[in-house]
Amino acid sequence: MNMNSEIMYLFDNGQLLQAYKHFGAHIVKDKNQKILGVEFTVYAPNARIASIVGDFNSWDSRTHIMNKIDDAGVFSLYIEGLSEWEKYKYCFVTYQNETIFKSDPYAFFSDFRPETSSKVYDIEGYTWNDSKYMKNRKKRNSFKEPMVIYEMHLGSWMRKPDFTFNKYNDLVDLLIPYLLDHGFTHVEMMPLAEHPLDESWGYQATGYYSATSRFGVPKDLFYLIDRLHQAGIGVILDWVPSHISKDAHGLYKFDGSYLYEYSDDSIRENEVWGTINLDLGKGTTRSFLLSNARFWMDYFHIDGFRIDAVSNILHYLGDPSRGTNMGALDFLKTLSNTVKAYDSSVLLFAEDSSTFPKLTAPVHDGGVGFDYKWNMGWMNDTLKYFEKDPIYRKYHHHYINFAMVYHHSERFVLALSHDEVVHGKHSLVEKMPGDYWQKFANYRLLVGLQVTHPGKKLMFMGEEFGHMHEWRDTSQLDWHLFQYPMHQKANLFFKDMVKVYHENPCFYELDYQSNGFKWVDSNNAEQSIFSFLRYDSKGDFCLVVLNMTPMVYHDYRIGIPKKGVYQEIINSDLDKYEGSNTYNGLDPVSQDFAHHGFEQSIQIVIAPLAIQVFKLRK
Repeated sequence: MNMNSEIMYLFDNGQLLQAYKHFGAHIVKDKNQKILGVEFTVYAPNARIASIVGDFNSWDSRTHIMNKIDDAGVFSLYIEGLSEWEKYKYCFVTYQNETIFKSDPYAFFSDFRPETSSKVYDIEGYTWNDSKYMKNRKKRNSFKEPMVIYEMHLGSWMRKPDFTFNKYNDLVDLLIPYLLDHGFTHVEMMPLAEHPLDESWGYQATGYYSATSRFGVPKDLFYLIDRLHQAGIGVILDWVPSHISKDAHGLYKFDGSYLYEYSDDSIRENEVWGTINLDLGKGTTRSFLLSNARFWMDYFHIDGFRIDAVSNILHYLGDPSRGTNMGALDFLKTLSNTVKAYDSSVLLFAEDSSTFPKLTAPVHDGGVGFDYKWNMGWMNDTLKYFEKDPIYRKYHHHYINFAMVYHHSERFVLALSHDEVVHGKHSLVEKMPGDYWQKFANYRLLVGLQVTHPGKKLMFMGEEFGHMHEWRDTSQLDWHLFQYPMHQKANLFFKDMVKVYHENPCFYELDYQSNGFKWVDSNNAEQSIFSFLRYDSKGDFCLVVLNMTPMVYHDYRIGIPKKGVYQEIINSDLDKYEGSNTYNGLDPVSQDFAHHGFEQSIQIVIAPLAIQVFKLRK
């Protein structure tokens, strides 16, 4: 194995960016590509003896003793005659005379759970067909382009008739047409790193370099991403660099010491999550994680990383009173610099509930270097508002308009994620007050607000057709709901609303510029009506009106910036969406009647519990 003092220096100092080329199990071939054997290399400084065990030696730790090739604690062994798919683990005898068995931190594949062995896998040799997509990716991922993200859990989106998992390959012809039909630009996959427990949803990993075997082999995932790219759909990976599983075969106490995690008992464990915090200030941990990000970019052509639990990274145990974790903060900046230096088109998303400043500012401008931050404030305020009976909404008007007070402090994604539809929080529809009709009217109103409000969009699977139950990771979505008209029409509205978004650059082009948004009236709390303008770079605009109550208003006057005839381009109360069909039969014509600070105004019919969007006719 190619290992020398320079490589170990980089590894120890957190600067080795392709550690997977040096550690792990690597197949050795002759010039005709015939497999000759496998070379294993592992870093375990607290191991006195290291060996390789597997089916090939009846799991006897005395058979294949590894050679210590570096005083820092690197062990290596070439085993002739081994081939792909061999199961293996490392066995360590520590300096404390403890014997432990571990899966390979750099394994490219793992045995199907509940088995915990690593598997020899040939990661090389896939021929990609997404060159056109990759060439144009930087433009596609520009802040000025539309972004509608579909967050999904591969194990519970759709299952086979016998309720077993669909494989990566199975999903190609099911998922891609569905995403295209709904106007999604990106799919965000919840963690795909190998993990022992289904119920962890992937957030407690044991194999960072091993795409989970639940859904097939890594090259099958290559193929799924390849096909998604060919269809013009980006792939964001939910990535968890902050904490790991405590399972005995994983990274935790890998060589009997706290090799990758904190040695300090007071900050090592997240008791609520049952996980162990990685020490992001350690060079070895940084090399492991930075190389892992590079690995997913290199081999899987990942378009972006959604970084989980950023507040837990920025502050010890997520507690601001403990102060900023400077080592972890520096890691995040280094991660941004490393990713952007390798491929500036790859995006970084922060799932962060803190108020840490300049999260999405570039590192060279004193920021942390993320491209986007989930707007947890908008999510919390908006859902609190919608859960209230409309009669009380006038007392909580600020829940809706407050987001624009701080909107330009970061580049935000408006996320209605899996976390909002589990653990007794109810689905989006079930959160809503009122009877069956009112619940869906409120649901359409929420979708309309999210799509027209400044910021990129993320919806969790099932929300696009009004899923009734909370998300259940043990079964597929309730696809049978499509046989019911209310769900069919809720889904139709979602698709039409996203279509309006795509067709009108005013809803995305200037998301993060002050000239892209202007309130018409943000203060009509008594009637719970909001109205605002969205502009594009050419000065064209759309007028958005939201009525948060079941009241109908005729001849409602709204100020507008230009004279002309206005067309109602979408109305969530139309009967095709199962609304009451209150709409503007004739296109409103501007009048020289000053209102809302504008010299002209229009009079419109305001539909109940509805969003209405108007556009000036050319």
